[in-house]
Parts: sequence; structure tokens; C-alpha cells
Amino acid sequence: MRQLYLARVFQLTWGLFLFALGVAITINAHIGYAPWDVFHAGLAKTTDISIGNASIIISIIIGFISIFLGEKLGLGTIFNMVLIGIFLDIIISLHIIPIANNFIWSIPMLIVGLIIIALGTYFYMKPGLGAGPRDSLMVALTRKTGLPIGICRGMIEVLVVIIGWKLGGMVGVGTILAAFTIGFWIQITFKLFKFDATQVEHEAIDNTYKVIFRNSDLKVK
Repeated sequence: MRQLYLARVFQLTWGLFLFALGVAITINAHIGYAPWDVFHAGLAKTTDISIGNASIIISIIIGFISIFLGEKLGLGTIFNMVLIGIFLDIIISLHIIPIANNFIWSIPMLIVGLIIIALGTYFYMKPGLGAGPRDSLMVALTRKTGLPIGICRGMIEVLVVIIGWKLGGMVGVGTILAAFTIGFWIQITFKLFKFDATQVEHEAIDNTYKVIFRNSDLKVK
């Protein structure tokens, strides 16, 4: 049982690393950050902290809001809050990803970054150890307002782009492309791996504890 969980945690961590790598590539495409990254970059610029630390701070705040609104806290949620920001700072500090200096390279670089983000999303969602804090917020608002999930996601992303832009985050063609195409790349990736995200029952952290540390055969939900 514990070996199975270690495999799931490894898959989760690998997915979060890929997600951070994809974000770093889209940032270095240099034609406008993805909506949430506009917010993170704006906060980082305003407070003089790294973009990774800004991501962690925002993730923790959103995580608490989501819990208050009734969403589950999972091991994957906690890992998502912390590891993406840490991985992002490490990748950026290593300077292994070139910065695009013309539009011809920027577009394919942005697309590659979005595809890697989609792959990361698949790998961190598949273990079912808890949704990311931003995903949880989107679901919570959908449940509370009764509005379609696409509308709730759109409202959140428009809001974070406006705030991030006001704080100094980069908004450009890349922001629009990321906002309107990331769903497509995620859909293609999930279809390629025959993965139905709606069938995943994310596990609360208390059930994770029971199964790992108490050797329980409890069926987690």
C-alpha cells in the first residue's frame, strides 16, 4: 500500500515539475505571461520577491479560501502550493531556458510551454491526491454561484490579469494565446492518455494519512 502511494506521490511531483518547466518556458517566450503568471509577476515586482515565492504566497491564500468555501485539502493541494513555486525559481535561476528575442521564436516557444503545462496537469491530476488550489477555487465558485465552470474560470482569470497588469506584470499576445488555448492543449493531452479528469475522486489528506500511516484498507474518496 505504501509503495503504491510512493508511486502516486512521485507521479504527482513529476507533474508539478513539468508544470513549472512549462511556466518558465512561457515566461521566457517574452510575449506576455499566462493569466495567473501575470499576477505572480506583478506581485513579485511590487514586493521585490521571486516569482516562485509570489506563486507560493498566492497559492496558500487561495488554498485557505477554497477550504473556507468547502473544498477538500489534499496532499496534492499542499504539494501544488509549494513545489511549483520552488521548481520555478530553480529552473529560472539555472538559466537553461533561452529568452526569445523575436516573435518568430516566441510563438513556438509559448506553444511548447503550454503543451508541457498540459502534460504536467495530467501527471499531477492522475494520482487523485488533491486538486490544485486554483482549480479548487474555480470549482468552489461554480458550486456557490451556480454559474458554468467556464464563466467562473473566465472571471477569475480576467480579474487576476487586471490586478497583475496594474502591479506591473507583462500582458501581451502571449497572455491571450495562453488564456484561449491552454484548455485545448489540456484536452488533447487528456485524450491522448485516455484520461477523464471528471472521474477522478480526489482524496482528502486525512484519508491519505489513514492509509499510509495506519495501514488501513479504507477505500479513499
